[in-house]
Amino acid sequence: MGLNLDPWPENRKEEEEDKLLQLHRKQASLLDGSDRSRKLAKMEKSCTLLIHFDKGSPAIANEIKEALEGNDVSAKIDAMKKAIMLLLNGETLPQLFITIVRYVLPSEDHTVQKLLLLYLEIIEKTDARGKVLPEMILICQNLRNNLIHPNEYIRGVTLRFLCRLNETEIMEPLIPSVLQNLEHRHPFIRRNAILAVMSIYKLPQGDQLLVDAPEMIEKALSTEQDSSAKRNAFLMLFTCAQDRAINYLLTHVDRVSEWGELLQMVVLELIRKVCRTNRGEKSKYIKIIISLLNAQSTAVIYECAGTLVSLSSAPTAIKAAANTYCQLLLSQSDNNVKLIVLDRLNELKSSHRDIMVDLIMDVLRALSSPNLDIQRKTLDIVLELITPRNINEVVLLLKKEVVKTQTGELEKNGEYRQMLIQAIHSCAIKFPQVASTVVHLLMDFLGDSNVASAIDVVIFVREIIETNPKLRVSIITRLLDTFYQIRAGRVCSCALWIIGEYCLSLSEVESAIATIKQCLGDLPFYSVSEEVETTDASKKTPLANSITVSSRRPAVLADGTYATQSAASETAFSPPTIVQGSLASGNLRSLLLTGDFFLGAVVTCTLTKLVLRLKEMQTSKVEVNKATTQALLIMVSMLQLGQSPVLQHPIDNDSYERIVLCMRLLCDTGDEIRKIWLQSCRHSFVKMLSEKQLRETEELKAKAQVSHAQPDDLIDFYHLKSRKGMSQLELEDEVQDDLKRATGEFVKDADDANKLNRILQLTGFSDPVYAEAYVTVHHYDIVLDVTVINRTKETLQNLCLELATMGDLKLVERPQNYTLAPESSKQIKANIKVSSTETGVIFGNIVYETSNVLERTVVVLNDIHIDIMDYISPAVCTDTAFRTMWVEFEWENKVAVNTVIQDEKEFLNHIIKSVNMKCLTAQSALDGECGFLAANLYAKSVFGEDALVNLSVEKQADGKLSGYIRIRSKTQGIALSLGDKITLKQKGGN
Repeated sequence: MGLNLDPWPENRKEEEEDKLLQLHRKQASLLDGSDRSRKLAKMEKSCTLLIHFDKGSPAIANEIKEALEGNDVSAKIDAMKKAIMLLLNGETLPQLFITIVRYVLPSEDHTVQKLLLLYLEIIEKTDARGKVLPEMILICQNLRNNLIHPNEYIRGVTLRFLCRLNETEIMEPLIPSVLQNLEHRHPFIRRNAILAVMSIYKLPQGDQLLVDAPEMIEKALSTEQDSSAKRNAFLMLFTCAQDRAINYLLTHVDRVSEWGELLQMVVLELIRKVCRTNRGEKSKYIKIIISLLNAQSTAVIYECAGTLVSLSSAPTAIKAAANTYCQLLLSQSDNNVKLIVLDRLNELKSSHRDIMVDLIMDVLRALSSPNLDIQRKTLDIVLELITPRNINEVVLLLKKEVVKTQTGELEKNGEYRQMLIQAIHSCAIKFPQVASTVVHLLMDFLGDSNVASAIDVVIFVREIIETNPKLRVSIITRLLDTFYQIRAGRVCSCALWIIGEYCLSLSEVESAIATIKQCLGDLPFYSVSEEVETTDASKKTPLANSITVSSRRPAVLADGTYATQSAASETAFSPPTIVQGSLASGNLRSLLLTGDFFLGAVVTCTLTKLVLRLKEMQTSKVEVNKATTQALLIMVSMLQLGQSPVLQHPIDNDSYERIVLCMRLLCDTGDEIRKIWLQSCRHSFVKMLSEKQLRETEELKAKAQVSHAQPDDLIDFYHLKSRKGMSQLELEDEVQDDLKRATGEFVKDADDANKLNRILQLTGFSDPVYAEAYVTVHHYDIVLDVTVINRTKETLQNLCLELATMGDLKLVERPQNYTLAPESSKQIKANIKVSSTETGVIFGNIVYETSNVLERTVVVLNDIHIDIMDYISPAVCTDTAFRTMWVEFEWENKVAVNTVIQDEKEFLNHIIKSVNMKCLTAQSALDGECGFLAANLYAKSVFGEDALVNLSVEKQADGKLSGYIRIRSKTQGIALSLGDKITLKQKGGN
């Protein structure tokens, strides 16, 4: 037998399958926690394998029994699979046990043996009182035979199976056989034997069954050569005898870098655990961590950097960790790895910004990745690390990246270019001295095919021309030269506003008027051509709008339409046709001929400002009158185009009124109106920029970490400390710790009143068992810390806290049984995973037994409602991003305003406070009393989901508020939950 029956390539395959089975086991345990019924939870069995089962066609126990008794191996395999599926779904099948013992245990087939171990894991091994069933002695004999089996694979999987047994009575007679396998010649058996010893030692009475287990494992560790077996042995010492693990580690400090990857990972875990318990011990392990930074395994390097950051705040340590992250960022090709590393760098940026500033160019190298998420996250990190010292280098690199996007090699160059433009915009606002180096380069992209990118450029130009007066002349000149390249209506509108506000000299005004005229082309925008026809009316082209001369009378054409006909000759005009103009004079004309009359209104306003400014410059009346006449001719042509039948949609009322107003202003302008048009618009823009800058400053202050030091805190004087025997890293660490104590970073500002508000009473005061829960919500996890108090004079046995969930909440752990002495208490923790931003409900019971009552007593708990406010937090986005998301998001919840609050601003503030969102609408837009208020609110969930709210209210004649609150999101859960929250809170309730 031996190796000939089971070649080792197959063994390795089986081992990989077992690893997958362990993964499935974890998934199964997660799913088991979401059961909503105590009965189902009790029926379900813990199993390594997670499989699908169709309950519509259950297998019959007799058929399974017959297949197991036969000699066909494939039939036995199918029968065992059916039996396992039935057991996993609540069936007991007690009649199969003896059959399996007689006909399956002796089988030499490896698949049958694997299924047998799964079956043995699932079946009940104890009775109602917790005693091991007598028939389990048969299983013990089979397991003992497998542990001394000549085939290595049978031994290995049996040892691994023992790791999943919790019954001491079954494990005790197998201990001698397990210990024999610690010295087996093959590492596959030794590594599983070590795990089996660890499982036995961790049993309730395991330390008595294997008193000298740590000593044996330490001895095996010192002589072991296999890396996996050494890892398992060190893990056993780490788990069960931590002092021995620490002693072994410190004895072999110089050889840690030579150990295998798996063992090095366990070493790092041990260091974290020891230093978390006793921070004074970390100086012993820093040297080990530093040496592991040069390990061959990238996983070890990553974990090592994370451990270093968690243990030390010394600049040398943080810089070493940051350099490690930067190396991983460049060396790894997996985008997911890059994103994780960028998250770690972002965390370092928040706590150690000064150190990260020196590595800004290393972080920027991540822009070479074609992935947009990586590029976006990299730019977000870099923009917060910019200083006057590195701004020129950063902008130069960003300019090179912008130029690269013009090659068109990548599919998403447009989106990447937009991100780069926004980044350069941010840099230029923070450091105006670099604006001159980038503004002219970016103006080449005003005609970009990516409209969003072009809009970002023109908004950047608009802001720079106001904040950098020295660049005004060059920007205006460049804008007039490149204006004809612009193809987007929104970009043209903004560019025209810039031209109208910042063309201040005579030459600039005249050049601007000429540029606009050239881009509009020849007037009129459409023409009517005459055709004379002498044929019969029945042969005419049917024209509903035909026009005749001389005396007129109606005529019916062949297709039934009406036309007019003269008595003598029949002369008709063809329908009006659009005059396209030349290709060189295209952009404004082509946009107008598509029906964009908002742009037409902007053109007329710009011409009006330019003509008014021309009048102020005291030029000759002839030139002013000429310019006025040309502007009026353009405006009249636009009105004719808007009212003509050549376009599918006529001009809208707002644009019509705006154009007419401009015509009246040009005909008769007073000094007050001229002042409003030429000065007030620009003043409003300056005010908007100042408010934007103030808002950004407030956001930075809000992000800054607020620390509080107590007046009676101890102060350590660094210079008076003994430095004997301390390394430079330890000295730096001491300094950083002292600084943190002095600034209060170690002091957590605990809000005791808020904690008390989060304690929920689960049972009544008159119930025999009193329970209350403290709910902690942290991102994806909800922790219930439940205090259970026995208010009776009896001992409560098998007390179990059974919970179930509604919504996207999943229980992680199975409920455990406890014994509660009279008038004593017990702290029980329940972990729940959250998978989406949606209001969830947790409900359940406390079940227990007493010695006097045979039946179990059930105490029903109050429901725990998990609030959506725990998942979302205020966030900021640009108006453009808000509008884009508003259009894209498909879920909308419309809530009617129904409140006793009669002031619009008070109602807005109440809604902001109730839904924990940020108001994006500027305060200046909310000032004043007009009886109407509209505002946009924005928040982001911990899962990265966006929540958009638009509030529109109007004050009625009776003083009450009416209107709607519209909620939009990408997922249904946020829209519905926020709507319910607003409906509950908008009346002014708490």
